[in-house]
Amino acid sequence: MMSKDYMLQIRPDRQTLYWSATWPKEVELLARTFLFDPYKVIIGSEELKANHAICQHVEILSESQKYNKLVNLLEDIMDGSRILIFMDTKKGCDQITRQLRMDGWPALSIHGDKSQAERDWVLSEFKSGKSPIMTATDVAARGLDVKDVKYVINYDFPGSLEDYVHRIGRTGRAGATGTAYSFFTAANARFAKDLISILVEAGQKVSPELANMGRGAPPPSLGHRDRYRGHGGGRSWS
Repeated sequence: MMSKDYMLQIRPDRQTLYWSATWPKEVELLARTFLFDPYKVIIGSEELKANHAICQHVEILSESQKYNKLVNLLEDIMDGSRILIFMDTKKGCDQITRQLRMDGWPALSIHGDKSQAERDWVLSEFKSGKSPIMTATDVAARGLDVKDVKYVINYDFPGSLEDYVHRIGRTGRAGATGTAYSFFTAANARFAKDLISILVEAGQKVSPELANMGRGAPPPSLGHRDRYRGHGGGRSWS
């Protein structure tokens, strides 16, 4: 990103074009800082929308239930297709990837602490299908162009609805259809109302539990009976 000092070195009679796929307050502030007397050109709608070719599923659960749910989901959908799993943190990304590999799942991870060479190698393995499961932080949410990603899983729900739309947009590209699963906990309840709007606009089903959270009702009581303890390599992949 350009610094303000760098911008001051550019000729004052310049013409600057500023592109952004979304227009959150942070992006608007940057535009107001760096642009003088700007014209705003909108292609499409200002309303935040998800790709209608993506089937969206939102699972209400507790933090401790996530890994079991992930494994059960992978057992249901794994057919060799590319699966992209998003985490909030680099540490969480590495931990889940390590646990998946211990349990026999062909997973690799990509995030900002990886060297460029390692990121390129992971992407190559993912694109070729040699490692069809890739976990990632938001470094992969924007600008990642991988064909035939069939499933996106938000293991951690993102910190904004703009990021949600970008993440699930890694599937359902170039005329294809895709499926997105999002794990939604009580800590994410503040996003429920806006998430429901995105789901409804795209013609997706809204579960009663999510609808209640959107109305400000307390999140459903979720037990901790299925805390994951690890299987120690219970699956092989070839």
